[in-house]
Amino acid sequence: MLQSIHIQNYALIDKLDIDFMPGFSVITGETGAGKSIILGAIGLLLGQRADMKAIKSGASKCIVEARFHIVSYGLESFFNELDLEYDPEECILRREVSANGKSRAFINDTPASLAQMKALGEKLIDIHSQHQNLLLNKEGFQLTILDILAQDDKQLASYKQMYADYKNTCKELDTLIGQAEKSKQDEDYLRFQLEQLEEAGLRNGEQAELEQEAETLSHAEDIKAGLYRAGMLIDNADSYSILSQTKECIQTLQGISSVYPSASEWSERLQSCYIELKDIAHDLSSAEEDVEFNPERLDYVNQRLNLIYNLQQKHRADSIEELIDLAKNYQKQLNDIASFDDRISGLRAEKDTLYSKVLEQAALLTRLRTGAAHLIEEQMKKLLVPLGMPNVRFAVELTSRKEPDINGMDNVTFLFSANKNGTLQNVASIASGGEIARVMLSLKAMIAGAVKLPTIIFDEIDTGVSGSIAEKMALIMRDMGNQNRQVISITHLPQIAARGTTHYKVYKEDTDTGTNSYIRKLTPDERIHEIAHMLSGSTLTEAALNNARALLSL
Repeated sequence: MLQSIHIQNYALIDKLDIDFMPGFSVITGETGAGKSIILGAIGLLLGQRADMKAIKSGASKCIVEARFHIVSYGLESFFNELDLEYDPEECILRREVSANGKSRAFINDTPASLAQMKALGEKLIDIHSQHQNLLLNKEGFQLTILDILAQDDKQLASYKQMYADYKNTCKELDTLIGQAEKSKQDEDYLRFQLEQLEEAGLRNGEQAELEQEAETLSHAEDIKAGLYRAGMLIDNADSYSILSQTKECIQTLQGISSVYPSASEWSERLQSCYIELKDIAHDLSSAEEDVEFNPERLDYVNQRLNLIYNLQQKHRADSIEELIDLAKNYQKQLNDIASFDDRISGLRAEKDTLYSKVLEQAALLTRLRTGAAHLIEEQMKKLLVPLGMPNVRFAVELTSRKEPDINGMDNVTFLFSANKNGTLQNVASIASGGEIARVMLSLKAMIAGAVKLPTIIFDEIDTGVSGSIAEKMALIMRDMGNQNRQVISITHLPQIAARGTTHYKVYKEDTDTGTNSYIRKLTPDERIHEIAHMLSGSTLTEAALNNARALLSL
């Protein structure tokens, strides 16, 4: 439950510290005293957007901090899921909003995101404001209430996962069908390009070999003449050939080696050169014989190179290796096209299987919701008849959707009639403001019994009612407060204020620095005077005081 709130520099509040009690508490005060300001501050702890205008004039930042007693609410697993520090006794939420627009959130003095604060805040406190009555006109809100009371959260989570899988498969199938249609349009083009590359019979390294061969064939006569000339210079019958001269040099050195030892070494070295020159001469002769001017071969090589160059230009490739890779890619695309039918068939089968599972789980949800709907109808009549609706009828209409959506196959409508023999119609379109307030309070009372929500704040839930009806509404809220939870009602009605076990008053005072709002817990005597003022206005009469005492004694 909410133990205390600390508010600093927020709107009309300089500094406010207030402790809250368990059970049913009421907050009263004149219009404009600051009740909505306190709710706004609490809203910051629930992750609501911060308005820089809410920071008190002249202050650098505002701070709102609340302490909650959580020992009996089993929130440890939730804290673990959010990776937050867990204290089994107490939870502290703090929000700081700076004038420069920056906002910081803390959970148990550890920095947290607003999403984490919002998720935790929704498990600790529920603020029912007047605008929430408008939610009755929203089908999603009605379905949410039905699911809460059906306690089908596990089944609904399972269904939503199945539905998400089904929708993802549908999306994947549609994408694949689109790809298949586009690919089949491109199939002839891809096949033609592949056949052209395959007919070329390309192989790695071929281009470099052909380019070199083309150079050789184009200059065959020059090459052959050069090889012949080089060979003749090394070895011919002429005594002036390199081999003849080298042999003569060797013999000369050998002739003086007996009297000049160094000549022997040089002679051996020249002998090695002589052998190498003879090998070179042989290789040159062989190469000369191999080189042949072949116009037909040159024409073939040039045609082959032209084919390769044209393919490279057409496909914007820089090498023959890129063309070979491109052919492999074309083949892969054609293989994919060939496999589209099998893949589409497999996805369609998977889609049908998931759809069957979705319908099966949706049917389970419908059964649980139908059972809860009957209980709601019975319970709402029990709650609404004492609230001044003796002829009330309340029905939960469940109709089937044509196709499932994220919440199942059910459309939900709350039907209502407050008059005898009246036609059941959508509650939001037929009920008056006071009737809607009583319907919402009854729904909240049922929800509170199904959900372990520590604190519920009703902001003028009594709109449109008065007298004995207001008193009965107060009894419902007090009964909710007796069920191990804390209920706080902001009210203008003395019949409700008198039923609270704890009474707080919000008021404002003018000071030299401006107007400030305050809240304090009333003593028994102060409660009598406050309720008497609510009965008689600003003029306090003895009759009003007696009426106040009478209300408090009930």
